[in-house]
Amino acid sequence: MNVTETNAEGLRRELKVVVGADELEEKLASRLEELKGKARIKGFRPGRVPKEHLRKVYGRSVMAEVVQQAVQETSQKAISEREERPAFQPKVSLPEDEAEINQIFEGTGDLSYTMTFEVLPKVDVMDLSTITLERPTTPVADKDIDEAVERILATNQAYKPKDGAAEKGDRVTIDFVGKLDGEAFEGGTATDAPITLGAGGFIPGFEEGLMGVKAGEEKVVDATFPEEYGEPKLAGKAVTFEIKVKEVAAPETPTLDDDFAKSLGAESVTQMRETVKGRLEFDRNMASRLKVKRALLDALNEGHNFELPPTLVENEFNAIWDQVMHDLEHSKRTFEDEGTTEEKAKEEYRGIAERRVRLGLLLSEIGSTNEITVSDDEVNKALIERIRQFPGQERQVYDFYRNTPQALAELRAPIFEDKVVDYILELAKVSDKDVSLDDLYKDLDDGRGHDHDHDHDHGHDHDHDHEHDH
Repeated sequence: MNVTETNAEGLRRELKVVVGADELEEKLASRLEELKGKARIKGFRPGRVPKEHLRKVYGRSVMAEVVQQAVQETSQKAISEREERPAFQPKVSLPEDEAEINQIFEGTGDLSYTMTFEVLPKVDVMDLSTITLERPTTPVADKDIDEAVERILATNQAYKPKDGAAEKGDRVTIDFVGKLDGEAFEGGTATDAPITLGAGGFIPGFEEGLMGVKAGEEKVVDATFPEEYGEPKLAGKAVTFEIKVKEVAAPETPTLDDDFAKSLGAESVTQMRETVKGRLEFDRNMASRLKVKRALLDALNEGHNFELPPTLVENEFNAIWDQVMHDLEHSKRTFEDEGTTEEKAKEEYRGIAERRVRLGLLLSEIGSTNEITVSDDEVNKALIERIRQFPGQERQVYDFYRNTPQALAELRAPIFEDKVVDYILELAKVSDKDVSLDDLYKDLDDGRGHDHDHDHDHGHDHDHDHEHDH
């Protein structure tokens, strides 16, 4: 094998590799010798087929195997000897000239191919102890717990049937048939459907048309589907609903006592409040964690400037851009609606792609240098958490991850990243700063989980209303 570097511009590499005909012939002879004891050819006893006859019968197909094996072995050896780290699987270009190919397969010509790839850059990590960060914190006060408990009471309201007209906040139980141009449309029919008036869970005009109805009443309600509605056949269309009112019920806020607490799985009101406090603290700690992590990634990004493998950046940009275009198409919006142009958006998202690649390489270097690893047990715990998100499909989800190495690697990546971030935070100068609840959750629902941070923050976005769920 002979290797010649034909291009070394920046991080790009192009190598010309030549495998001599004598080396290929040696590999071919070895492979034919293996076949000699296995081949079953009419007219010859097993194991007695002459090698020249095997060459005549199988030579070309076996040489194809030999060439494939030779390319695999020599390409790996060439990279290993150069002590370089390819950023991705090298691209191998084999000869295309038919005469040259025939010479190779006939054993009279050398195998010559080119291999192109990009290498990972040398990453000089800044002094991590010089990073200064503020960690926003918002302690949970008694009034926060009181408000959360009030929300729990409000979301666990009982309803008592009434004879009077339906008002905002009442629950109206109805049968309905939706019609477009006089014909019932798919998905527009329901029986015993509970509608809470004022909740905004239905298309414009529907809940408004139920205001003032009474049990036993029949009515036709006019409504209009939004222009951005997901079903094109209904988007922007005016429809009618033939409605029969089964029941009108007024809300009754439950009494906060131990019996109510027990209905929610707690032993007492005191324990319920402790559970609420714990959940609020958990949510706020997650928001605080995400913000200090974002600040850290900002500092790391600003503190490093090294050449990035162009193909990694391009692949990252393409993935981001595909998602952007999908989101625009799904929402039926344009770049003009977003206050920008396609050219400006591309420039912005290319910068995001570069940031992600830079941070990915940097965190990988810090983790590798400091022997930060992810154990199988940690991956298994993450897998269990993922499986729990698909009740009833646990076996299928488990089998998918166990049989898909790439998917399993995607579970490992955020664990590794968080461990590296924790390592850096231990070295950095981090001070706590009390902030208001609004400031704590500010900017956490602005899409920056996709656009601003590295690849694995998406599951941690919270907003102020998130606390209302508990």
